[in-house]
Amino acid sequence: MYQAASDRYEKMEYKRSGRSGIFLPRISLGLWQNFGTDKTLEEQKAILFKAFDLGITHFDLANNYGAPNLGLAEENFGSVLKSDLGQYREELFISTKAGFDFWPGPYGNWGSRKYLIGSLDASLRRMGLDYVDVYYHHRPDPETPLEETMGALSDLVKQGKALYIGISNYQADEAEKAIKILAANGTPCLLHQPRYNMLERWVEDGLLDVLDREGVGCICFSPLAQGALTGKYLYGIPQGSRASRTGTTVGARYLSPERLVKIKALNSLAESRGQSLAQMALAWALRRKEVTSVLIGASSPEQLMDNTAALKGLDFSQEELDQIDRILS
Repeated sequence: MYQAASDRYEKMEYKRSGRSGIFLPRISLGLWQNFGTDKTLEEQKAILFKAFDLGITHFDLANNYGAPNLGLAEENFGSVLKSDLGQYREELFISTKAGFDFWPGPYGNWGSRKYLIGSLDASLRRMGLDYVDVYYHHRPDPETPLEETMGALSDLVKQGKALYIGISNYQADEAEKAIKILAANGTPCLLHQPRYNMLERWVEDGLLDVLDREGVGCICFSPLAQGALTGKYLYGIPQGSRASRTGTTVGARYLSPERLVKIKALNSLAESRGQSLAQMALAWALRRKEVTSVLIGASSPEQLMDNTAALKGLDFSQEELDQIDRILS
Protein backbone atom coordinates (compact mmCIF):
# COMPACT_ATOMS: atom_id res chain seq x y z
CA MET A 1 0.00 0.00 0.00
CA TYR A 2 1.10 3.55 -0.76
CA GLN A 3 2.89 5.43 2.02
CA ALA A 4 3.15 9.20 1.67
CA ALA A 5 6.51 10.97 1.75
CA SER A 6 7.33 11.99 5.29
CA ASP A 7 8.64 15.39 4.18
CA ARG A 8 5.61 16.30 2.03
CA TYR A 9 4.64 19.39 4.01
CA GLU A 10 8.14 20.82 3.69
CA LYS A 11 7.80 20.92 -0.11
CA MET A 12 4.70 23.12 -0.42
CA GLU A 13 3.61 26.62 0.54
CA TYR A 14 0.14 27.13 2.00
CA LYS A 15 -2.07 30.20 2.16
CA ARG A 16 -5.20 31.06 4.11
CA SER A 17 -8.38 31.16 2.04
CA GLY A 18 -9.91 34.58 2.58
CA ARG A 19 -10.86 35.11 6.21
CA SER A 20 -11.50 31.43 6.88
CA GLY A 21 -9.56 28.94 8.96
CA ILE A 22 -8.57 26.93 5.88
CA PHE A 23 -5.09 26.91 4.38
CA LEU A 24 -4.72 25.59 0.84
CA PRO A 25 -1.60 24.59 -1.06
CA ARG A 26 -0.55 27.34 -3.44
CA ILE A 27 -0.78 24.72 -6.21
CA SER A 28 -3.73 22.30 -6.20
CA LEU A 29 -4.57 19.41 -8.51
CA GLY A 30 -7.66 19.42 -10.71
CA LEU A 31 -9.02 16.18 -12.16
CA TRP A 32 -10.80 17.77 -15.12
CA GLN A 33 -8.47 16.03 -17.60
CA ASN A 34 -6.56 12.71 -17.47
CA PHE A 35 -8.80 11.01 -14.91
CA GLY A 36 -11.36 9.45 -17.23
CA THR A 37 -10.56 6.78 -19.81
CA ASP A 38 -7.42 8.30 -21.35
CA LYS A 39 -5.09 6.96 -18.64
CA THR A 40 -5.02 3.68 -16.77
CA LEU A 41 -5.89 3.64 -13.09
CA GLU A 42 -2.24 2.90 -12.30
CA GLU A 43 -1.15 6.00 -14.25
CA GLN A 44 -3.76 8.05 -12.39
CA LYS A 45 -2.50 6.69 -9.08
CA ALA A 46 1.06 7.72 -9.93
CA ILE A 47 -0.08 11.32 -10.51
CA LEU A 48 -2.19 11.46 -7.34
CA PHE A 49 0.55 9.92 -5.18
CA LYS A 50 3.20 12.31 -6.52
CA ALA A 51 0.87 15.24 -5.89
CA PHE A 52 0.39 14.29 -2.24
CA ASP A 53 4.11 13.58 -1.85
CA LEU A 54 4.71 17.16 -3.04
CA GLY A 55 2.40 18.54 -0.35
CA ILE A 56 -0.64 19.02 -2.61
CA THR A 57 -3.54 18.35 -0.27
CA HIS A 58 -6.36 19.79 -2.38
CA PHE A 59 -7.97 17.66 -5.10
CA ASP A 60 -10.69 19.26 -7.21
CA LEU A 61 -13.40 17.33 -9.06
CA ALA A 62 -16.87 17.84 -10.54
CA ASN A 63 -19.79 15.58 -11.32
CA ASN A 64 -19.12 15.86 -15.08
CA TYR A 65 -15.35 15.20 -15.05
CA GLY A 66 -14.20 12.09 -16.87
CA ALA A 67 -15.93 12.84 -20.19
CA PRO A 68 -17.16 11.17 -22.28
CA ASN A 69 -18.06 9.02 -19.26
CA LEU A 70 -19.51 11.65 -16.94
CA GLY A 71 -18.75 10.90 -13.31
CA LEU A 72 -15.83 8.60 -14.10
CA ALA A 73 -13.21 10.93 -12.56
CA GLU A 74 -15.08 10.74 -9.26
CA GLU A 75 -15.36 6.96 -9.55
CA ASN A 76 -11.65 6.61 -10.27
CA PHE A 77 -10.70 8.97 -7.47
CA GLY A 78 -12.99 7.03 -5.13
CA SER A 79 -11.20 3.82 -6.11
CA VAL A 80 -7.83 5.34 -5.21
CA LEU A 81 -9.24 6.61 -1.93
CA LYS A 82 -10.47 3.14 -1.10
CA SER A 83 -7.20 1.40 -1.98
CA ASP A 84 -4.59 3.91 -0.85
CA LEU A 85 -5.34 7.57 -0.16
CA GLY A 86 -8.28 7.05 2.19
CA GLN A 87 -5.91 6.48 5.10
CA TYR A 88 -5.01 10.19 4.76
CA ARG A 89 -8.60 11.47 4.46
CA GLU A 90 -8.25 14.03 7.24
CA GLU A 91 -5.17 15.46 5.50
CA LEU A 92 -7.01 15.84 2.19
CA PHE A 93 -9.18 18.72 1.01
CA ILE A 94 -11.60 17.36 -1.58
CA SER A 95 -14.05 19.39 -3.64
CA THR A 96 -16.68 18.64 -6.25
CA LYS A 97 -19.20 20.68 -8.23
CA ALA A 98 -22.53 20.60 -10.03
CA GLY A 99 -24.09 23.02 -12.48
CA PHE A 100 -23.47 21.71 -15.98
CA ASP A 101 -25.58 19.22 -17.93
CA PHE A 102 -25.36 15.80 -16.28
CA TRP A 103 -28.57 13.76 -16.19
CA PRO A 104 -31.09 13.66 -19.05
CA GLY A 105 -34.38 15.40 -18.43
CA PRO A 106 -35.24 18.65 -16.64
CA TYR A 107 -33.52 17.90 -13.30
CA GLY A 108 -29.90 17.42 -14.37
CA ASN A 109 -28.61 20.90 -15.14
CA TRP A 110 -28.15 24.43 -13.78
CA GLY A 111 -28.92 25.25 -10.15
CA SER A 112 -32.19 23.90 -8.81
CA ARG A 113 -32.37 22.53 -5.30
CA LYS A 114 -33.28 19.09 -6.67
CA TYR A 115 -30.27 18.97 -8.98
CA LEU A 116 -27.69 20.22 -6.48
CA ILE A 117 -28.75 17.94 -3.63
CA GLY A 118 -29.21 14.90 -5.85
CA SER A 119 -25.89 15.50 -7.57
CA LEU A 120 -23.91 15.72 -4.33
CA ASP A 121 -25.51 12.53 -3.03
CA ALA A 122 -24.44 10.78 -6.26
CA SER A 123 -20.93 12.27 -6.10
CA LEU A 124 -20.48 11.03 -2.54
CA ARG A 125 -21.54 7.54 -3.63
CA ARG A 126 -19.09 7.55 -6.55
CA MET A 127 -16.20 8.62 -4.31
CA GLY A 128 -17.20 6.54 -1.30
CA LEU A 129 -17.22 9.58 0.97
CA ASP A 130 -19.46 10.78 3.77
CA TYR A 131 -18.73 14.43 2.97
CA VAL A 132 -16.70 16.70 0.71
CA ASP A 133 -14.71 19.61 2.00
CA VAL A 134 -16.10 22.04 -0.57
CA TYR A 135 -19.17 21.81 -2.77
CA TYR A 136 -19.35 24.35 -5.61
CA HIS A 137 -22.12 25.63 -7.77
CA HIS A 138 -20.28 25.27 -11.08
CA ARG A 139 -21.88 28.17 -12.96
CA PRO A 140 -24.61 30.78 -12.47
CA ASP A 141 -28.16 29.79 -13.39
CA PRO A 142 -29.96 32.57 -15.29
CA GLU A 143 -33.42 31.20 -14.45
CA THR A 144 -33.39 29.71 -10.95
CA PRO A 145 -33.60 32.26 -8.10
CA LEU A 146 -30.20 32.67 -6.49
CA GLU A 147 -31.84 32.21 -3.09
CA GLU A 148 -32.89 28.67 -4.07
CA THR A 149 -29.42 27.73 -5.31
CA MET A 150 -27.55 29.18 -2.35
CA GLY A 151 -30.16 27.82 0.05
CA ALA A 152 -29.58 24.29 -1.23
CA LEU A 153 -25.82 24.66 -0.77
CA SER A 154 -26.31 26.01 2.75
CA ASP A 155 -28.58 23.12 3.68
CA LEU A 156 -26.01 20.60 2.47
CA VAL A 157 -23.46 22.12 4.84
CA LYS A 158 -25.98 21.95 7.68
CA GLN A 159 -26.63 18.30 6.81
CA GLY A 160 -22.89 17.56 7.08
CA LYS A 161 -22.52 16.51 3.43
CA ALA A 162 -20.15 19.42 2.71
CA LEU A 163 -18.00 21.40 5.10
CA TYR A 164 -17.79 24.55 2.99
CA ILE A 165 -19.46 26.19 0.00
CA GLY A 166 -17.90 27.53 -3.16
CA ILE A 167 -19.04 29.17 -6.38
CA SER A 168 -17.42 29.05 -9.82
CA ASN A 169 -17.60 31.10 -13.00
CA TYR A 170 -19.63 33.88 -11.33
CA GLN A 171 -19.13 37.46 -12.51
CA ALA A 172 -18.41 40.14 -9.90
CA ASP A 173 -22.02 41.26 -9.37
CA GLU A 174 -23.33 37.69 -9.32
CA ALA A 175 -20.64 36.63 -6.87
CA GLU A 176 -21.36 39.52 -4.52
CA LYS A 177 -25.07 38.64 -4.37
CA ALA A 178 -24.33 34.94 -3.78
CA ILE A 179 -21.79 35.69 -1.07
CA LYS A 180 -24.24 37.92 0.79
CA ILE A 181 -27.03 35.31 0.64
CA LEU A 182 -24.67 32.63 1.96
CA ALA A 183 -23.53 34.89 4.80
CA ALA A 184 -27.16 35.57 5.74
CA ASN A 185 -27.72 31.79 5.78
CA GLY A 186 -24.87 31.36 8.23
CA THR A 187 -22.74 29.42 5.74
CA PRO A 188 -20.07 31.81 4.43
CA CYS A 189 -18.61 31.28 0.97
CA LEU A 190 -15.11 29.82 1.24
CA LEU A 191 -13.91 30.00 -2.37
CA HIS A 192 -14.64 31.35 -5.80
CA GLN A 193 -13.15 29.39 -8.70
CA PRO A 194 -12.79 31.50 -11.86
CA ARG A 195 -10.79 30.97 -15.04
CA TYR A 196 -7.72 33.20 -14.78
CA ASN A 197 -4.51 33.24 -16.77
CA MET A 198 -2.28 35.66 -18.66
CA LEU A 199 -4.56 35.48 -21.69
CA GLU A 200 -7.85 35.88 -19.78
CA ARG A 201 -7.78 38.60 -17.14
CA TRP A 202 -11.45 39.44 -16.66
CA VAL A 203 -11.29 38.72 -12.92
CA GLU A 204 -9.15 41.83 -12.50
CA ASP A 205 -12.13 43.98 -13.54
CA GLY A 206 -14.00 43.85 -10.24
CA LEU A 207 -14.24 40.20 -9.16
CA LEU A 208 -10.97 40.10 -7.20
CA ASP A 209 -12.00 43.31 -5.43
CA VAL A 210 -15.29 41.70 -4.37
CA LEU A 211 -13.55 38.58 -3.07
CA ASP A 212 -10.97 40.61 -1.15
CA ARG A 213 -13.61 42.84 0.41
CA GLU A 214 -15.86 39.92 1.40
CA GLY A 215 -13.03 37.71 2.69
CA VAL A 216 -13.53 34.95 0.11
CA GLY A 217 -10.60 32.98 -1.27
CA CYS A 218 -9.85 32.68 -4.98
CA ILE A 219 -8.63 29.48 -6.63
CA CYS A 220 -7.96 29.87 -10.35
CA PHE A 221 -8.58 27.19 -12.94
CA SER A 222 -6.83 27.03 -16.32
CA PRO A 223 -3.86 29.12 -15.12
CA LEU A 224 -1.90 27.60 -18.03
CA ALA A 225 -4.69 28.31 -20.54
CA GLN A 226 -5.29 24.57 -21.11
CA GLY A 227 -1.62 24.09 -22.00
CA ALA A 228 -1.25 27.12 -24.26
CA LEU A 229 0.98 28.80 -21.66
CA THR A 230 3.52 25.99 -21.76
CA GLY A 231 6.16 25.21 -24.34
CA LYS A 232 3.96 22.55 -25.90
CA TYR A 233 2.49 24.61 -28.74
CA LEU A 234 5.29 27.04 -29.54
CA TYR A 235 6.06 25.36 -32.86
CA GLY A 236 2.81 23.67 -33.81
CA ILE A 237 0.29 21.22 -32.37
CA PRO A 238 1.94 17.90 -31.46
CA GLN A 239 0.12 14.69 -32.26
CA GLY A 240 -1.67 13.37 -29.19
CA SER A 241 -1.71 16.72 -27.41
CA ARG A 242 -4.92 18.15 -25.99
CA ALA A 243 -5.25 20.66 -28.82
CA SER A 244 -5.04 17.85 -31.38
CA ARG A 245 -8.12 16.05 -30.04
CA THR A 246 -11.43 16.21 -31.87
CA GLY A 247 -13.84 18.68 -30.29
CA THR A 248 -11.25 20.54 -28.24
CA THR A 249 -11.52 24.33 -27.85
CA VAL A 250 -7.83 24.91 -27.06
CA GLY A 251 -6.81 25.97 -30.55
CA ALA A 252 -9.72 28.30 -31.21
CA ARG A 253 -9.54 29.85 -27.75
CA TYR A 254 -5.81 30.31 -27.32
CA LEU A 255 -3.70 29.43 -30.36
CA SER A 256 -4.50 32.05 -32.98
CA PRO A 257 -1.45 33.39 -34.88
CA GLU A 258 -1.69 36.65 -32.91
CA ARG A 259 -1.79 34.81 -29.60
CA LEU A 260 1.15 32.60 -30.56
CA VAL A 261 3.32 35.66 -31.16
CA LYS A 262 2.55 36.80 -27.61
CA ILE A 263 3.10 33.34 -26.15
CA LYS A 264 6.53 33.12 -27.79
CA ALA A 265 7.47 36.52 -26.36
CA LEU A 266 6.33 35.39 -22.91
CA ASN A 267 8.44 32.25 -23.32
CA SER A 268 11.52 34.39 -23.99
CA LEU A 269 10.86 36.38 -20.82
CA ALA A 270 10.42 33.17 -18.82
CA GLU A 271 13.79 31.92 -20.09
CA SER A 272 15.44 35.15 -18.96
CA ARG A 273 13.96 34.52 -15.48
CA GLY A 274 15.35 30.98 -15.43
CA GLN A 275 11.87 29.45 -15.59
CA SER A 276 9.80 27.47 -18.01
CA LEU A 277 6.83 29.31 -19.50
CA ALA A 278 4.50 27.18 -17.37
CA GLN A 279 6.36 28.06 -14.20
CA MET A 280 6.24 31.78 -14.99
CA ALA A 281 2.54 31.64 -15.87
CA LEU A 282 1.72 29.97 -12.54
CA ALA A 283 3.87 32.43 -10.62
CA TRP A 284 2.17 35.33 -12.42
CA ALA A 285 -1.30 34.14 -11.35
CA LEU A 286 -0.11 33.57 -7.78
CA ARG A 287 1.34 37.09 -7.58
CA ARG A 288 -2.10 38.53 -6.77
CA LYS A 289 -2.72 38.78 -3.03
CA GLU A 290 -6.35 37.72 -3.59
CA VAL A 291 -5.32 34.39 -5.16
CA THR A 292 -5.16 31.56 -2.65
CA SER A 293 -4.23 28.73 -5.03
CA VAL A 294 -4.08 27.73 -8.68
CA LEU A 295 -5.53 24.51 -10.07
CA ILE A 296 -3.32 22.63 -12.46
CA GLY A 297 -3.94 19.50 -14.46
CA ALA A 298 -1.21 16.92 -14.89
CA SER A 299 -0.61 14.13 -17.36
CA SER A 300 2.44 12.76 -15.52
CA PRO A 301 4.28 12.95 -12.19
CA GLU A 302 7.11 14.75 -14.00
CA GLN A 303 4.76 17.53 -15.10
CA LEU A 304 3.65 17.98 -11.50
CA MET A 305 7.25 18.35 -10.37
CA ASP A 306 7.99 20.92 -13.07
CA ASN A 307 4.89 22.95 -12.24
CA THR A 308 5.39 22.99 -8.47
CA ALA A 309 8.92 24.30 -9.07
CA ALA A 310 7.18 27.58 -9.93
CA LEU A 311 7.07 28.24 -6.18
CA LYS A 312 10.81 28.84 -6.24
CA GLY A 313 10.35 31.95 -8.40
CA LEU A 314 7.21 33.82 -7.35
CA ASP A 315 8.71 37.31 -7.27
CA PHE A 316 8.48 39.68 -10.22
CA SER A 317 10.17 43.01 -10.68
CA GLN A 318 7.96 45.89 -11.72
CA GLU A 319 9.88 45.98 -14.99
CA GLU A 320 8.98 42.34 -15.66
CA LEU A 321 5.32 42.94 -14.88
CA ASP A 322 5.28 45.96 -17.18
CA GLN A 323 6.92 43.90 -19.92
CA ILE A 324 4.26 41.20 -19.56
CA ASP A 325 1.53 43.83 -19.84
CA ARG A 326 3.13 45.23 -23.00
CA ILE A 327 3.36 41.76 -24.55
CA LEU A 328 -0.28 41.02 -23.78
CA SER A 329 -1.67 44.39 -24.83
